[in-house]
Amino acid sequence: MTPDEIARLPYRPCVGVMLVNAAGEAFVGQRLDQLYDAWQMPQGGVDKDEDPRDAALRELEEETGVTRDLVTIEAESTQWLPYELPHDLVPKLWKGRFRGQQQKWFLMRFNGSDDQVNIATAEPEFSNWQWMPVEQLLDSIVPFKREVYTALLKEFEAHL
Repeated sequence: MTPDEIARLPYRPCVGVMLVNAAGEAFVGQRLDQLYDAWQMPQGGVDKDEDPRDAALRELEEETGVTRDLVTIEAESTQWLPYELPHDLVPKLWKGRFRGQQQKWFLMRFNGSDDQVNIATAEPEFSNWQWMPVEQLLDSIVPFKREVYTALLKEFEAHL
């Protein structure tokens, strides 16, 4: 695909979850499909006619096994935050229909215990997970998501 073709593509509607524990650390998972050491917080697409808040709770459970009764939603991003995929990834993801994602983020407090986290879900996305100090997030994720993570850390700062 040419850069002009990619620029004309829409963003995929998506939600992200910043799940924090009692110590203020964020849940991050290492994607199964990555060959390098890159971490991310749970995220996923919004289904047609699905409320973003419901999508965030659904994605959290699908990716981490953490159910809605184990979290408290503390904040929601005021805007949808977009990111562009690297051009070489566009044709490989989502059948080449999207240039990147536009994400609505939710800050959720985890009220459970670590044994209630289960990344061995029906359709696993992560090979490993950990609680990461928030100040390490930007250095631990793929570069093309750093701008979004920077914006949400600033927006959620008062809650962390």
